[in-house]
Parts: sequence; structure tokens; C-alpha cells
Amino acid sequence: MHIRFDVPADPAYPGRVAAALSSVRLRKFGYIGAVLVAVGVIGFAVSRGFAWGEKISPLSLTLVLGGLLSMLYSPWVRLRARRRSGRYAVEGAYDITDDNIMMRSGSESGGIAWDGVTQVRDTPEFWIVYVGRMPATVIPRHLMSPEDAETLRAHMAGRGLLQPR
Repeated sequence: MHIRFDVPADPAYPGRVAAALSSVRLRKFGYIGAVLVAVGVIGFAVSRGFAWGEKISPLSLTLVLGGLLSMLYSPWVRLRARRRSGRYAVEGAYDITDDNIMMRSGSESGGIAWDGVTQVRDTPEFWIVYVGRMPATVIPRHLMSPEDAETLRAHMAGRGLLQPR
């Protein structure tokens, strides 16, 4: 297998990459926020039925507000990443073989050996490649030909990194 494709200097592309990578790491803040809001609402509802409820009402309100802020943290970080990353739009390229993924962006280049990849997550626009528990890079499907994308999907599924369709 040898797949090569170019990445144009699109100012929106780095923002989409940053959003895809950050959504993986920031998802837990949404879950934590939802739990805090639920506990706060339950506490607030319970406090209405008891005489000592006025003592825990401030705590319940604090939990709800903290939960809402936690849930808004992820979209805020993604928005900031999209705004800042527009300055990093440079041409690049991917060169993917049976052994590794080579990436070039501007004057920088780097690679990841397939042997070091632990999993690949499928998103609507990218394959997110993990080395260990950390997302290491993304492979944009929309910049590849459909035949190359299917070849790469079969290769990753064959290695047990991506679940087959």
C-alpha cells in the first residue's frame, strides 16, 4: 500500500483538526457537567420539601452553575482553537505506507509507525490516530480518493485498529 495526497493551505483546515482532537480530550467535561447539573437540580428539588432545605439551596445552585460552566468549557476551547489555528494554514502532504504514516506541513515533517498505533477512531471527517492513549494525528478522508480511503480503511481494520464496517 502506498497512498499519497496533499493538504492545501486552507485557513479552516487547522481549526477542524484542532476541533476533532480537542473533542476527544474534552468530552469528559460535558459528562461531568451533566452529572453536576443533575445532582444540583435534585438537591434543589429535595431542598424545597424540607425545613433545612434553605441551607442546601446555595450548594445546589453552585452545583448547577458549575455543571453548566463545565459543559460550556469544551465548546469554548474548540472555538478558541479554531480562531487561533487559522494562522497556521500551510501546505502539507501525507505519505502512508504499510509501515508508517509520514506527514509534512510547511517545513516540518514527522512520522508514526503503524506498530506504535494503538487505535484509530472514526469521525465524520477524519480518522484520529492514537499512540498509546493520546491522539497523535488525524488522517483527513475528504482529501483522499475514495479508492485510497477504502484501501486505508481495510489496512487499519486488518491490523485491528479500526472496526470494519
